[in-house]
Amino acid sequence: MHPVHEAMLQTRRDFLTSSASGIGLAALASLLQRDGLLAAPNPLAPRAPHFAPKAKACICFYLEGAPSQLDLWDPKPKLNELHGQKLPDSMLKNVRFAFIQKEGARLMGSPRKFTKHGQCGMELSDFLPHLATCVDDIALIRSMHTEAFNHHPGQLMMNCGVPTFGRPSMGSWITYGLGSESDNLPGYVVLTAGRGSSGGATSWTSGFLPTTYQGVLFRNQGEPVLNLNNPEGLSPEMQGKTIAAITELNRQHLIRSRDPEINSRIAAYELAFRMQAAAPELLDLSTETKQTLEMYGVDRSDPNIQAARGGGKGQFHAFAKNCLLARRLVERGVRFVNLYHASWDHHSNLDAELGHNCLMADQPVAALIKDLKQRGLLDTTLVIWMSEFGRTPLGENRPGFAKVTGRDHHPFAFTLWMAGGGVKGGTILGKTDEIGWNVVEDPVHVNDLHATILHLFGFDHKRLTYRFQGRDFRLTDVGGNVVTKLLA
Repeated sequence: MHPVHEAMLQTRRDFLTSSASGIGLAALASLLQRDGLLAAPNPLAPRAPHFAPKAKACICFYLEGAPSQLDLWDPKPKLNELHGQKLPDSMLKNVRFAFIQKEGARLMGSPRKFTKHGQCGMELSDFLPHLATCVDDIALIRSMHTEAFNHHPGQLMMNCGVPTFGRPSMGSWITYGLGSESDNLPGYVVLTAGRGSSGGATSWTSGFLPTTYQGVLFRNQGEPVLNLNNPEGLSPEMQGKTIAAITELNRQHLIRSRDPEINSRIAAYELAFRMQAAAPELLDLSTETKQTLEMYGVDRSDPNIQAARGGGKGQFHAFAKNCLLARRLVERGVRFVNLYHASWDHHSNLDAELGHNCLMADQPVAALIKDLKQRGLLDTTLVIWMSEFGRTPLGENRPGFAKVTGRDHHPFAFTLWMAGGGVKGGTILGKTDEIGWNVVEDPVHVNDLHATILHLFGFDHKRLTYRFQGRDFRLTDVGGNVVTKLLA
């Protein structure tokens, strides 16, 4: 179309926002200034919470698949005594399992040896000798429970507060509430190892929150973020001018559309440009001492194991490096770091594969706690070990398995722990019955856990909301109570 004809057909909004209409542009600029849209403010700028926080950053380990609490954290001598016996039909009547066949299911004890450690006398499995030295900094919750009994719904529940798609993750909520103290890295970073979780990016999504608050997936070697490096022949100066031009176009689009998501787009381009220098420096461990690298076990080799569940060769190095990177990210002002490892879904070969995974994770996780503590960061950094549910006291008798060597999914009672960030170390909260089937003391629902975590960050979980489709949503949905016994 001819430019003259195009100009004659412009809409009233186009006319009012065009550079030729000084009155209309001045009026619109006034409105945008009032709404905070004209200057395209940084959506990750630090913000104050509702009250003084104990935690300023979070490092969250997510062991996808569900480690067996009965073999790691919650010793059950009575279960060992009853090994091979059947549960009463009344206990199984209304229970759903992922794979267990109710007829023929039998209780399965644990071969692990549990020993008391620390001043608190916390009992841990012999699979966790390094974490055993950190128990006085750990708050162990043995009374977790949830409604989800399959992996993806359980991962959504644990990460997003409800077992449905489209809701923001915990890291997104915290970054939305507090912003970030890092200028050159995302506020929310995700590191992965293992074979990949079934939930994938739905576990670190921003849902209906602006995309600025979504977890950014980093790689621990090579290009830190895919497509972050400049194409061959494009100099940093040329890239800077390109980003500036794109930013200006986005600002003009922001004036026309008043879409706040464009702020996220502008911020993403500008942050990516700054990350081109910051991210490679983050991954360069040459400044770390030999003692630190050895403490984390970065250069350990994987022992041989006939199983693919843990992700194959190279996971000992990858997981340990992720732990060290998590400390480096927090030092650089990143608000929330997720470390995912898959898989701990031991339906069979439990003893060998759980032992393998613990050998991989125990040393670097304990090293992280000690490293944060000696650097004065543990008091303000919340460290969490979690998964979607636990494992059954029953052995899994799935058809086609020659032997019963694993456990099925168990949402009724499981264990996780937290350390640092305002948590009362050396705490053992909750109790399960003598076989680990149900919670009998101090039950903690997933929404209670989330309410407590937000409290540590200075938020009333009922007030940290976002209006979407006419409703004020929150991480804890319509439930959740702060578990005060966990607070220092």
